[in-house]
Amino acid sequence: MSGRVGETEKRGAAVTGGAPDEIEVRDPISAPDSDGKPVRATRRFPMFTRDTARPEGGGRAAPRSAPAPARQWPILAVLCTVGLGLLVTAFDAFRLGTILIGSALLVGALLRWLVPDVGMLAVRSRFTDMVTYIALGSAIVLLALMAQPKPLLEIPFLKDTLHFTVGDETG
Repeated sequence: MSGRVGETEKRGAAVTGGAPDEIEVRDPISAPDSDGKPVRATRRFPMFTRDTARPEGGGRAAPRSAPAPARQWPILAVLCTVGLGLLVTAFDAFRLGTILIGSALLVGALLRWLVPDVGMLAVRSRFTDMVTYIALGSAIVLLALMAQPKPLLEIPFLKDTLHFTVGDETG
């Protein structure tokens, strides 16, 4: 019986009284089945989350003794570059400003890949963060290079695609 009590307590239930069949459920999420093993009795989740896992690389980028900005230097570098790109765009250098913004996101992906602890730059898993930063950064840079007037990058099939989808209204 002592072996059964130890096993039962490990599973989150306790034997009450003297009989081994009387099991008190301590965990409202799981209840013991006929063998005494906990089984999820409901699909409800606990009301409050007790703990959340930080994303990998989500630790501090500098020791705790360093000032707050130094601990979060990767996200600050990306945000300051994006801010500079927005400022350049506001001063009528659209193409240069948006290329700077897209490049900041690409640098964020590179930092997420190379630096083990990137602080708040880590949002999800390393793979998800990198794919997101690369996709958004590449899209912004490509759109900036294709912006009119005088695009620096021309993709030939886009003009034909636009012609066939919109059609010719004059004919």
